[in-house]
Amino acid sequence: MKPVYLDYNSTTPVAQEVLEAMLPYFTREAGNASSIHSFGQRARSAVERARAAVAELIGARPAEIVFTSGGTESDNLAVRGIVAASAGPRKHVITSQIEHHAVLNTCQELEREGIEVSYVSVSPQGVVDPEDVRRALRPETVLITVMHANNELGTVQPVEEIGKIAAEADVYFHTDAVQTAGKLPILVEAMGADLLSISAHKFRGPKGVGALYVRKGTRLRPLFHGGHHERDRRPGTENVPGIVGLGRAAELASANLAADAGVVAARRDRLERELLTRVPHARANGNRAPRTPNTTNIVFPFVEGEALVIALDLKGVACSTGAACSAGAVEPSHVLTAIGLPPEEARASLRFSLGHETTDEEIDFAISVVPGAVEHLRELSPMYQKPAATR
Repeated sequence: MKPVYLDYNSTTPVAQEVLEAMLPYFTREAGNASSIHSFGQRARSAVERARAAVAELIGARPAEIVFTSGGTESDNLAVRGIVAASAGPRKHVITSQIEHHAVLNTCQELEREGIEVSYVSVSPQGVVDPEDVRRALRPETVLITVMHANNELGTVQPVEEIGKIAAEADVYFHTDAVQTAGKLPILVEAMGADLLSISAHKFRGPKGVGALYVRKGTRLRPLFHGGHHERDRRPGTENVPGIVGLGRAAELASANLAADAGVVAARRDRLERELLTRVPHARANGNRAPRTPNTTNIVFPFVEGEALVIALDLKGVACSTGAACSAGAVEPSHVLTAIGLPPEEARASLRFSLGHETTDEEIDFAISVVPGAVEHLRELSPMYQKPAATR
């Protein structure tokens, strides 16, 4: 069996159709999209086609799409850009305790600069209560930023309700949709989102390119300064090959979203069900909440998660202890401690995330490998007592 990749929430393989669309823009179509000659015009045309495809994926207008270097820049531009453009002497931001570090660390930096931030708690299933968001509102609140779905648990947040609360309070609402774009239907109008972040490499596109939806009329200050690219939102020469790849990935996602979601969810459910059945004491985190169709997070008590990831990798199964950007961190996942897991269980939790390319045979292989790897590590643990054999 070739190695099985079950870490699609970290990154996905580039689709063949995406690669083929990009290749000409590395070589013969090498024009700068801001140049007025024919090479530049063809590059500009390719960028605008991609902009239309991304807009179609999330139900936006092409003029509301700003291309960036990925989800982290999109989140930073949304959060810092709104705060910087707000005129009030006191400014307040509301977010959740389970946001991606691209949002959390940006908010923490804002606090060091004198901005007040409220971090709303979540339920044991990893879901924000919209009423907690409402209660956190202040007269000086300028932004609510709550992710569409969590990257570790897959739990989908009630963004439509939060969007309504933001609109009633005349406060901007941003959602990080990096883990849902291409996996779940997104309509920015229905969400009430003023800003929404996506990243190409999470849905079969290339790394290093993403987009930020900015609703028409939203006041946003750019992160840095240069030329007048992206309607003065994001200066810098456009990454034409990357943008073309993002656009093609968006087209594929739009065409296949419903069919892919059903197939992937069935495989995820089978993997989860079999592991919970075959591994004593195993539990799924956040599985009683709505989730993205491809994600399961399972705690295997009495093992060290990092050791289990390495053991599984040696056996040919790639998974994760949580967010890739936190790999090697000493502290347990902030997401898992926020839902109430003690540190030892947070460290014993693994995320398995599936994708378009995942097969039934790969799921079978993972099911056959994981229980033995867990049992082997438990035998090395002084805290674990093996259940007595029954006669």
